[in-house]
Amino acid sequence: MLDLAGCELSPQERALLAHPQCGGVILFTRNFASREQLTQLTGQIRQANPALLIAVDHEGGRVQRFREGFTRLPPMASFEALYNVAPEETLDLLKDTGWLLATELLACGVDFSFTPVLDLDFKRSDVIGDRAFSADPVRVAVLAGALIEGMHEAGMPATGKHFPGHGWVTADSHIAIPTDTRALDSIRRQDLVPFAQLARQGLDAVMPAHVIYEQVDPLPAGFSPYWLQQVLRGELGFEGVIFSDDLSMEGASVAGGFSERAQSALSAGCDMVLVCNNPEGAREVLGYLEQADLTLSPRLSRLKGRIGPLQDRSRQQRTAQRLAELEECAHE
Repeated sequence: MLDLAGCELSPQERALLAHPQCGGVILFTRNFASREQLTQLTGQIRQANPALLIAVDHEGGRVQRFREGFTRLPPMASFEALYNVAPEETLDLLKDTGWLLATELLACGVDFSFTPVLDLDFKRSDVIGDRAFSADPVRVAVLAGALIEGMHEAGMPATGKHFPGHGWVTADSHIAIPTDTRALDSIRRQDLVPFAQLARQGLDAVMPAHVIYEQVDPLPAGFSPYWLQQVLRGELGFEGVIFSDDLSMEGASVAGGFSERAQSALSAGCDMVLVCNNPEGAREVLGYLEQADLTLSPRLSRLKGRIGPLQDRSRQQRTAQRLAELEECAHE
């Protein structure tokens, strides 16, 4: 899965997307000007290669790539205060939020968002912070589960991140190589709980963290057969797609060059690797994959967005109003 430079395809990008080892596109804010333009861009991507998955990081709060013409989604941490006083109302709102998030993206040709964040908010990680639902692992599973239920209702798969948990480390894996010093028992009692619970409830995909859990394995989770095959697949029984996090991030540099990073991630158990903001790195990985003659995982076909119920304008408006009120309360 690779990225694009702007709001329409260049001839070079069109040729790159037709490469047999290209399996998807991830969109960023630089690829968005309006809903109409976004719909045209996803149409161009489909013309270049109908099999491609089209994804985006569209979580809410500070991680929402498309804004103009889309409902403003609050950070997921906003829902916990409401849950404390009105749990059933909160779960209903989260289900509607997942449905709305998915409905708006699907209408523009985007297959799925890399959401929800299942990390715990230990009040240590600035890069996670209010992207997390809570510090309580059981509560994270319940709240994220409601969001996922709404996404599924609209026809969109959900991706939990960042396995087995990015909330404890203070370093940002975009620019550093974070190390988590906790024992495995601690991680099992805390961070793994949402992943374990939601794996049993139909979570469609998982993205591992570029974090080294030094008391467990010397490799970052995304390059670790122990974490991906023994724990995620074996112990948790997860049968969905495993995406690498972006191989251009500093946290991935321990694996070597881009070809080595891709090889390590795929050997560890990833079904698809992401290379973003580095066109040369993306081309290097495509060249390596072509030589390796790898085939696309059959799991990936499950992530194609499905057209859900017809647009429900009243539900959209009602949910948007409730979300605006929630965010306003959070700022008071």
